Amino acid sequence: MTGEGRYTEDIPAEGALHAAFVRAIAAHARIGHIDSGEARSMPGVVGVFTAADLGLKPIVSPFCHDDFARPPLAIDKVRFLGEAVAVVVAEERAQALDAAATVFVELEPLPAVVDPLAAAGDDAPRLFEAHGDNVAWSRDFGPAEISFDEAEVVVEARFVNQRVLPVPLEPNGALAVPGDDGITLYVPCQAPHQVRSEVAGVVGIDETELRVIAPAVGGGFGAKIPAYPEHMVVTALARRLNRAVRYVESRSENMLAMTHGRAQIQDVRIGATRGGRLVALDLQIHQDGGAYPSDGGLLPQLTAQMASGVYAIPSIRVRARCVATNTTPTGAYRGAGRPEATAMIERAIDMVARELAMDPAEIRRINYIAKDDFPHTTATGAVYDTGDYELPLNEALQLAGYDELRAEQRRRREANDPRLLGIGISSYVEVTGFGPEFGSVEVHEDGTATVLTGVSPHGQGHETSMAQIASGVLGIPLPSIRVVHSDTAVVPRGGGTMGSRSLQKGGSAVFQAGNAVLDKAKRIAAHLLEVSPDDVIPIGDGRLGVAGVPDRTIGWDEIARAAADPGRLPEDVEPGLKAGTDFKPEIDMSYPFGTHVAVVEIDAETGRVRLLRHVAVDDCGRILNPMMVEGQVHGGIAQGAAQALLEQAVYDDDGNLLTGNLATYGFPSAAELPSFETKRTETPTPINPLGAKGIGESATIGSTPAVQNAVVDALSHLGIRHLDMPLTPERVWRAIHAS
Repeated sequence: MTGEGRYTEDIPAEGALHAAFVRAIAAHARIGHIDSGEARSMPGVVGVFTAADLGLKPIVSPFCHDDFARPPLAIDKVRFLGEAVAVVVAEERAQALDAAATVFVELEPLPAVVDPLAAAGDDAPRLFEAHGDNVAWSRDFGPAEISFDEAEVVVEARFVNQRVLPVPLEPNGALAVPGDDGITLYVPCQAPHQVRSEVAGVVGIDETELRVIAPAVGGGFGAKIPAYPEHMVVTALARRLNRAVRYVESRSENMLAMTHGRAQIQDVRIGATRGGRLVALDLQIHQDGGAYPSDGGLLPQLTAQMASGVYAIPSIRVRARCVATNTTPTGAYRGAGRPEATAMIERAIDMVARELAMDPAEIRRINYIAKDDFPHTTATGAVYDTGDYELPLNEALQLAGYDELRAEQRRRREANDPRLLGIGISSYVEVTGFGPEFGSVEVHEDGTATVLTGVSPHGQGHETSMAQIASGVLGIPLPSIRVVHSDTAVVPRGGGTMGSRSLQKGGSAVFQAGNAVLDKAKRIAAHLLEVSPDDVIPIGDGRLGVAGVPDRTIGWDEIARAAADPGRLPEDVEPGLKAGTDFKPEIDMSYPFGTHVAVVEIDAETGRVRLLRHVAVDDCGRILNPMMVEGQVHGGIAQGAAQALLEQAVYDDDGNLLTGNLATYGFPSAAELPSFETKRTETPTPINPLGAKGIGESATIGSTPAVQNAVVDALSHLGIRHLDMPLTPERVWRAIHAS
């Protein structure tokens, strides 16, 4: 807002060239001759490059078979609309774009397949002939067979968790600047160290030759975790031409080329007793991995892990597969596999409740994992750390005025009111935090401190939270603490920001490093003040003091100066006032939870859905900064409700993206959303010293099925059993008239 944010496109680079990509105009085709003669002769054009010119290595995913590796520029054939085939480099951006439009790529059309169910068939067009079929990954979780003998009621359904686009405010881009020590790559990303490893591996250089900096990032949502082929190509061009090279996507390019999210079909069979107790769940997941399955192979694994939700289901079997289609590759999108699991189980339990004529809140209470049964291991092997699932349900129902809403719903139905009222409940649990994380704290001779963190914030406010932790440990005022991140030349390692891991992993690392610095400072201060280290405590305002003796204090500046002078240190203390650590807990992941209640009103004559109210009670363990938590919850609800009501990426049978711009892809503004009603419960986790769990994705996970359940609930008296998302006016109107 102040103009101080500097995004990738804002980074100055004198004499930088501009790259524009030539993209496939067919979803599946063999590449013939590439005619770039006209482009090469145009003003300002430095060169036109294909895969053969750059010789880059293929991009191999750890989550799928190597046969599905992706070339950074297409070789032999294209597999989705918008795939990069060549790149034009020119002195000015307009020159590069104009020249790219003249490059003619001869394409021999091949049959396309966009439906993952059809793509898995024996007669489907093969995207990768060497593999033999389009199944990039498959795995079974749980027993080979499960029994429904104890089930007195069995519900079966197919749910479609539709493909969505991330739509970050800032599209993709990169700036690669060569120098004496290698190349500096500026890229809007969530994990600079991961991007460095991926780009260096494909370009064929040592990681020490590549510095990655993430400047201000205009939205990530998971789609900016990986390095993209364009990042690799731009880096290779800068190295080859020995000049800075930059590229910035247009919005339509971004919607074609950036990974899409969700895109999962679920076949569900769930059984329960007449009393409402769930006894078995059988789930088959069909994940659309897009043309080059990569992170899409991880999504069904996370869905399988969280298939039990908050419920004590004794028997679960999950069969999962990831299938290649002639569409944009899929990847992580705010929640990454966990929203799909919650949407599945929350729709399924609502359908069981409807079958048994039970209240949706009551059937949830019956099946919750008991609060004294933690840590709890689910039938799919997830080990939940702590939980009290009935508490947020009760809080949410009370906040919403649940009984009054049900009474109003009955009144409207009895009066044949065309304004149909629906109330939807969603109780969720999700998994957050994975892998180790780096953090360090150093106190300088002027009394200020520098925190290094391996997480890479892009709007979450980590600069504030990490400084809060250091300030709380050391007693140094917040304005005197500088937080450094997102630069691989300064921060030695880091896992980045994803999976709602930053506070519980990165914050815990800073907490541990800060305490190590404090312990050392106490010994130095005790030596200078001639007291026991046990008597030294932080007293705030940048000073340490002697407990019980208010006038015996020493500033951090004086302690740091003493730490730099070996002559002023105790014999067994090394110089310097810095500590770094990698936080590696014995138990890796935490499981935040909560309950959302959505209230919708449907115009029966038009099918239009209005989200009247949204109540969210979330539990992310111990809360460090309530305002930041509130911000994450607000953003999460907005994205979750948007998927339920508006968003869907649609392809035609030939693989053309029909929703490839902001005129055709629906998403909400503030005007389409109510003021959210939020509350928190706190159930600290013992697996990290802060007691914190993740919150960045929780509200997206909880909100989507709450809104979907509310819409189906509003229509249930008409005999409507289920509707897939997005619940657009047309889809709702057709369902009403069909009933």
